[in-house]
Amino acid sequence: MKAPDSSKPPYVAKIEEIEAAGPRGANVKVKVRWYYRPEESIGGRRPFHGEKEVFLSDHQDVQSADTIECKCNVYSFRDYTKLAAVNPEDYFCRFEYKSITGSFVPDRIAVFCKCEMPYNPDDLMIQCEECSDWFHPACIGKTIKEAKKLENFTCEGCVAENGNGVKNENSHESTGESDEKQVQSKRRRR
Repeated sequence: MKAPDSSKPPYVAKIEEIEAAGPRGANVKVKVRWYYRPEESIGGRRPFHGEKEVFLSDHQDVQSADTIECKCNVYSFRDYTKLAAVNPEDYFCRFEYKSITGSFVPDRIAVFCKCEMPYNPDDLMIQCEECSDWFHPACIGKTIKEAKKLENFTCEGCVAENGNGVKNENSHESTGESDEKQVQSKRRRR
């Protein structure tokens, strides 16, 4: 829906009901349930919030259908991370937001990496081949460029536990190519 201030992004709402009144249904109203952006919530935007993240709130309104700017898609978190391409009208929601209390449902989510942060689909993460845990490149002392080149990755915990002495292998440096699988990236393709 159109924001009153044109410099702000449009509002995102879920249409719950459509009502037509007046002669020949000329006055169309929509009952909506608003999605909040992280910066609109109590506590604001946090590092793990994705750029396209919204929260389904308990805030409802009735608006004129004329305020609808365009259709957008709000995906579940899981479906959003599987998109081959993210379009400007695509968003994702992993929380419901109680606007009066500022609380979230669920109130806890899984954390990853040594930094114990929830997953942000905008950030690259790599997976340990031993324990299947996910890590941010910076948290394992790698740049994003270096992390993208990794063919195999074993985290410090697994190296210490297994005592194999081989932490990370990068066959790009030695042969330029490899038949082995690439380290999986926990990042959606743009």
